[in-house]
Amino acid sequence: MPTVEKIMTSDPISVSFDTPATRVRSLFRDEGLRSIPVVSNNHLDGVVTRGGMLHISSAKSNLTAGGIMEHPKVIATPDMDIRDLAINILDSGVVYAPVVESADSMELKGIITVADILKILLKVSEPRDETIDGIYTKDVVGCDYRDLIFHVWNRMDETGFSGLPVMKKGKIIGIITRKDIINSGNVRINRESDDMRRSTLVEKIMKTPPLVVTPGTSTRKTAELLLEYNIGRLPVVKNPLYIKNEPERAKKADLIGIVSREDILWSYVG
Repeated sequence: MPTVEKIMTSDPISVSFDTPATRVRSLFRDEGLRSIPVVSNNHLDGVVTRGGMLHISSAKSNLTAGGIMEHPKVIATPDMDIRDLAINILDSGVVYAPVVESADSMELKGIITVADILKILLKVSEPRDETIDGIYTKDVVGCDYRDLIFHVWNRMDETGFSGLPVMKKGKIIGIITRKDIINSGNVRINRESDDMRRSTLVEKIMKTPPLVVTPGTSTRKTAELLLEYNIGRLPVVKNPLYIKNEPERAKKADLIGIVSREDILWSYVG
């Protein structure tokens, strides 16, 4: 099994403690990042995540990276074993780990994500579960296509979920993620305002038609889809009405669960 050094992203994009949060938001939007290390003289101070960006409002746009960063729950070193790190990441409920030279120096060397680890495991091992039938989550937090982004934003913040299925008349029709909200500019909605009439509706930002899988989809195929499309989760459905020329996308379907990269990774390392 390779070490962290072999698969991490070296010299990742980073920001300083004083970098304006608006600049950090631009990096998330333009670079498609999920987390950005905060450094001082290349010494790791913390990490800003997409979830942290949701705390920015028009009333707090003068925040800096230091004001919204968090301490990483998992920190890796270049010589760590990939499987051990994967279990540590999964146990901690995160999707990334900054990589430092050592616990003493804390010099930033790179960053590694669940996707990086899963990509390697697909090449060198087989999942414990042949299909996703026994590993997907059945209790799903979703939203309605007519919901205000303001409310969806709060729901993501409260639950920790970075993406929600979008429902219409009891059928799934799309997906909305933190990335979608950040890219749309609606991350700057003023949560302190009582005037919600100007808040954007979910249907204006969501991605549709969604990629979907069924309980019988193989674990490996599901992993490949997650990696190919660089997404964190897939709706698990039954009775899908597929798009003719895109057989993995459905106009609508009955939602029965969600499967995430973390669910898949557990099948490879658990």
